[in-house]
Amino acid sequence: MHTDQLKQEIIQYSKEIGIDKIGFTTADVFSELKERLKRQQELAYQSGFEKGSIEERTEPKRLLPEAQSIISIAIAYPSRMKDAPKSTKEERRGIFARASWGTDYHHVLRNRLEKLEAFIQEKVNDANTKVMVDTGELSDRAVAERAGIGFSGKNTSIITPEFGSFVYLGEMITNIPFTPDSPVEDSCGDCRKCMDACPTGALVQGGQLNTQRCIAFLTQTKDYLPDEFRTKLGNRVYGCDTCQVVCPKNKKVDFHIHPEFEPEHDIAKPKLKPMLRISNREFKETFGHISGSWRGKKPIQRNAIIGLGHYKDTTAVEELIAVMNNDPRPVIRGTAAWSLGKIGTNEAYEAIREAMNTETDEQVLFEMEKGLAFQKEVTTK
Repeated sequence: MHTDQLKQEIIQYSKEIGIDKIGFTTADVFSELKERLKRQQELAYQSGFEKGSIEERTEPKRLLPEAQSIISIAIAYPSRMKDAPKSTKEERRGIFARASWGTDYHHVLRNRLEKLEAFIQEKVNDANTKVMVDTGELSDRAVAERAGIGFSGKNTSIITPEFGSFVYLGEMITNIPFTPDSPVEDSCGDCRKCMDACPTGALVQGGQLNTQRCIAFLTQTKDYLPDEFRTKLGNRVYGCDTCQVVCPKNKKVDFHIHPEFEPEHDIAKPKLKPMLRISNREFKETFGHISGSWRGKKPIQRNAIIGLGHYKDTTAVEELIAVMNNDPRPVIRGTAAWSLGKIGTNEAYEAIREAMNTETDEQVLFEMEKGLAFQKEVTTK
């Protein structure tokens, strides 16, 4: 079968199985990305979650020696929650980023790509393929950009003409030499709304992200959150959407095409206090099917504790005291002490002082001192 005819059949089949956009590119080296990744490494801007070496991430033939082409796919997800539950003074809520609403997209996209893979292998006997979604070596965004899915915006997201940047990306390397598609023209222009809105200044310049300052990354870390970022976190328990929400290209974008990605209210916007006492089993049963659960409950709990401090939620004081006194994890005890200080009731300060008499972990004691310092700030104002 001629590859151009096969390409058209693949495009048609992709629509039938719920792929919103598909593009084709060569398996050539991603030379520009390679230089950018080297620069990121030199500046220590990487997250540490990246898979593979810089060579593996930019040279498709290292992953599939006979590689000729890469097929890129995009699937749209919602940007707005219908009838979203509101936070109340008695029940404050956190928020998961939109990319973590509904079923874990890794599973959904992999399923679609495997169907596409089976379709191709049925048509071409000697077809060789390798499927990747986010956790693979290749940069989903670099592939999507070169395959004409969209352009890479200043917020480092792929922005599609149809769905804005609210799309999940995946790809398939293959030994079939498809005719490549043309890239989409960058249309950010002089706009810098995402850079100006970034809460931590993580967007160093258009298209360059210091991941170590990005709230989306910081919500996934397991250690203490550095002080300068705690007040920036707000009620986010996982991820950050600010640079996408402010983007003019996303102004009226809200697609509800795939039921799997519809947000479940109490999961996408969970009540914060119950997060403090959730067991591993309950966490897995409740949140295990969403992508935001991949790091386990500890980062989510730490962020929930900071969120309660952000709200100055006096109704949470008793539970935070219990966490500070009883949780076996120093990071959780210390963060609870900091949050109690932030809430700032007399009961909270008294509990911190009392806990300091029995606490033995130096970092937790340091966090307790920070908590008490809030009281000094109030009295000196």
